[in-house]
Amino acid sequence: MAAKQLNSRKVDSIGPGRHPDGDGLYLVVTASLTRSWQSRYTFAGRRQWMGLGPAKGSNLAQARKDNEKWQELARQGKDPKEAREAERQAVQTVPTFTSVAAAYIRAHRRGWRNAKHGRQWCSTLKNHVRPLLGKKPVDTIGTDDVLKVLTPIWLSRNETANRIRGRIENILDYAAARKWRDPVNPARWRGHLAMLLPKPSKVQDGEHHPAMPYVDVPAFMRTLRSKPSVSSSALQFLILTATRTNECLGAQWSEIDLVNKVWTIPGGKEGRMKGGREHRVPLVPQAIAILEALPRIAGNPFLFPGARARRLSNMSLLQLMRGLGHGSGGNLSDAVPHGFRSSFRDWGGEVSSFPRDVLEMALAHAIENKVEAAYRRGDLFEKRRQLMEAWANYCLGVGAEVVSLDAARKAA
Repeated sequence: MAAKQLNSRKVDSIGPGRHPDGDGLYLVVTASLTRSWQSRYTFAGRRQWMGLGPAKGSNLAQARKDNEKWQELARQGKDPKEAREAERQAVQTVPTFTSVAAAYIRAHRRGWRNAKHGRQWCSTLKNHVRPLLGKKPVDTIGTDDVLKVLTPIWLSRNETANRIRGRIENILDYAAARKWRDPVNPARWRGHLAMLLPKPSKVQDGEHHPAMPYVDVPAFMRTLRSKPSVSSSALQFLILTATRTNECLGAQWSEIDLVNKVWTIPGGKEGRMKGGREHRVPLVPQAIAILEALPRIAGNPFLFPGARARRLSNMSLLQLMRGLGHGSGGNLSDAVPHGFRSSFRDWGGEVSSFPRDVLEMALAHAIENKVEAAYRRGDLFEKRRQLMEAWANYCLGVGAEVVSLDAARKAA
């Protein structure tokens, strides 16, 4: 073997040109002093050149080793370029959890019931999973990794934690179907995580929306009625109907039947109901008075139009409550708009004489007993109308009238 002509110092300092090291290895230095390795070999009776990557003194030994490998293949009558490409194809890069999650979402999002569901998927993965698992190759994720995500929130935010567990399980199953990992799923509940974590139904979930005590609701309603605005009307309507924020602020005039005094919230993929099922809400006189006082904007289908958008944002109700001393860090309470559903439920359970199933139906809660759910056909609408009238009378005082926006402005 001929003596080598290059050393580390020369590789880093030699000027432009093609400088041989021996055995077909060359250092190529351009006019701009960019340095790279090239291997010159003979294949099929012709001289061939193949690049071996950037050059520097510290990788001289590796360049010589790579060159010898390709030179030997050429001597055996094999094409070094084809052999290198075959090696590259054989090396399968396993995607990261974040990459697989993105692929799963793209494949399934059209089947989800609404856009909000997709946003929740993305936000929970971004906030809770990606910091711990995002960069890990999907085939390296095991039970300990899943527990690192779930354990910190399993007791305090169990509903969210259990949803995250299910989403991780779906993503890892997708990865297994694509042959990126072993089919044994470390996020599986039955027979696996069920042995390591408390059952969700037995966990006291701390993820409740701060609620105003029901005894304080009438005084709060009086305060709201003295603050004429679309946000105030929306919050009053939300309280009187015991609905969720998104259901209320997304309400459209086409859903309102003032003749029969019914608000029908659509279900299905494009609906706003949490359970995906249509929900009828009885409209009591106080709620109808709010609707009749609302401004109607041509071309805008929403009950509660925003100043800069077609409908109020969820933040508008939070900001209204914060301005009245409520919400996180509030001097009066930490109550938030969604918490009024709990206020309603507490009032119904402690003060009213209405049956539990009527109260649960008013909140559009799913029937937990599967046998009962199978035989339940009606929605107890007329009983719920009586319930909501009693709730409205409690909130506003028996015989109290809802102050319209126009009347309130004149009074102010």
